[in-house]
Amino acid sequence: MQNDHPEVKFGKTGVLLINLGTPDSTSWWDIRKYLKEFLSDRRVIEVNPVLWQIILNLFILTFRPSKTAHAYKKIWRKSTNESPLLYFTRSQAEKLKKKIGNENIIVDFAMRYGNPSIKLKLNLLKDLGCENIIILPLYPQYAAATTATVCDEVYRSLMKMRWQPSLQVIPHYESEPFYISALIKSIEKKVASINWKPDLIVSSYHGIPKKYFDKGDPYHCYCHKTTRLMKEKFMSIDIETTFQSRFGPQEWLTPYTDKTLESLPKKGVKNLLVICPGFASDCVETLEEINIQGRESFLDHGGKNFDLIPCLNDNSDHVELFAKLVTKYI
Repeated sequence: MQNDHPEVKFGKTGVLLINLGTPDSTSWWDIRKYLKEFLSDRRVIEVNPVLWQIILNLFILTFRPSKTAHAYKKIWRKSTNESPLLYFTRSQAEKLKKKIGNENIIVDFAMRYGNPSIKLKLNLLKDLGCENIIILPLYPQYAAATTATVCDEVYRSLMKMRWQPSLQVIPHYESEPFYISALIKSIEKKVASINWKPDLIVSSYHGIPKKYFDKGDPYHCYCHKTTRLMKEKFMSIDIETTFQSRFGPQEWLTPYTDKTLESLPKKGVKNLLVICPGFASDCVETLEEINIQGRESFLDHGGKNFDLIPCLNDNSDHVELFAKLVTKYI
């Protein structure tokens, strides 16, 4: 038997938190690079790929980076020169590491698009001796355009490995009691901190094209399930589901968040809270689209008071939820 076998580390378990992603900076080129990767994903854009690449490269990637860069500049963390999503995802991983990590359990994070990449972090975990890797996509409500594309990229990365680790994926957690409890606590904390009584809470989720729902994507049902469970635990203020961030001319899941914010003051809703349960970290969709654009729209159309309930981010309840989800598989 040969005794010159290369040294191989083994016997450890890796935990990889994976979120959507973020540009490296607010520069036009970094935004364009990020958008190109994101919008080239066929799980995200389900149209003829040849036609879409022509539209994407000739039109969208020519004009959209400037608009997107403007949005990111409004919410960019200047103190650490990074997006809020990157900041909070790193912090989530660091706090989870302190909670469950040891010499045999290695906790890290990656992004589906942008940096740090899934491929990079999977190779790192494997090089550190992780024979078993637990994947936690940071999307409470499963959708093909989020959780499934994370899995696609994980599997593609494993295809290049000679010695593949075993793999376990935590698929969704929209109805986990600890998740619902953490959301309720975030609502109660915000209500206690303001000096006005909300007439309504809008629960805004990222939208998907309606045709994805028609093809059998369960995302719509999971979003409504989360809202229903919140309403069962928090009954003093009504909670209404909406869908945000639509892109392109096709119909998306309704009701639309932006149209709802415009119409609510006419219906007598003058004092509004918004929560975004589908986002594990505050990001451009919550901080700019909702808290800046949405706030302005609601107030301009006759609203009186508006506030955004922060995402669960890196607070202790959220990290405890991750620990509960992950330890089932260790």
